[in-house]
Amino acid sequence: MKLIVTDNYNEMSQIASHHMLGYMTQNRRVNLAITAGHTPAKLYEHLVSAIGGRSGYSHVHYYNFDEIAFKGQHREGVTISNLRQLFLSPAQIKETNIHKLTNDNFLDFERLLKEEGGLDLVLMGLGSDGHFCGNIPGLTRFHHTVVKHPIEGDLAEFIARTEMKGDLSSVPDHYVTMGPMSVMAAKNLLLIVSGENKAWALAQVIEGAVTEQIPASVLKLHPSLLIIADRASASQLSPESLERYVQG
Repeated sequence: MKLIVTDNYNEMSQIASHHMLGYMTQNRRVNLAITAGHTPAKLYEHLVSAIGGRSGYSHVHYYNFDEIAFKGQHREGVTISNLRQLFLSPAQIKETNIHKLTNDNFLDFERLLKEEGGLDLVLMGLGSDGHFCGNIPGLTRFHHTVVKHPIEGDLAEFIARTEMKGDLSSVPDHYVTMGPMSVMAAKNLLLIVSGENKAWALAQVIEGAVTEQIPASVLKLHPSLLIIADRASASQLSPESLERYVQG
């Protein structure tokens, strides 16, 4: 595990984009699983400026690692829709380079990934409760591969409020996600973290025990994990952790 602490969100985003470009400029097929949400927004702006519409990046393929369908609607799910808005459409990524995880293919998704050489990098954010991808406390087990989880109670209300404009009727009964086993099978992991509200979770990931109650804690067992965090999100880390993990 390596840690880079930046002064602010903008610097975090720029450094993370440079790290991503390091993989994307390789002269072979590159498979990236990428995240939606607020944290990567500025990172994607940098990537769009660097690669948008350029044929030299036609060897890079993109995957969503989780998905929430819109119940009763014939449209793409929440995650891929957000990824299109944030990055895929502005960067003019060809449809042949976009590989969607859905309710229909989740049982075959890991096999399809292996046939294409596996994931070179997974770009993830960190939830304030310690979740990553769709792996949340109370549902996630470390042995899960690509899995379907129920949506109910507080989770259903949260999804309705944050992703479906308050329309609870559009929230499906389940969502699909790459589980810890599938994520840990990737060659490299990049975790980006920003904001004081993530400080407790980041401290648990780096300094706490590996436990399913903090699903992202398992990531530190990966042989190639890089965490890029701004100073606010790293504010609860001990001096010992900073000295041990921070890269110059």
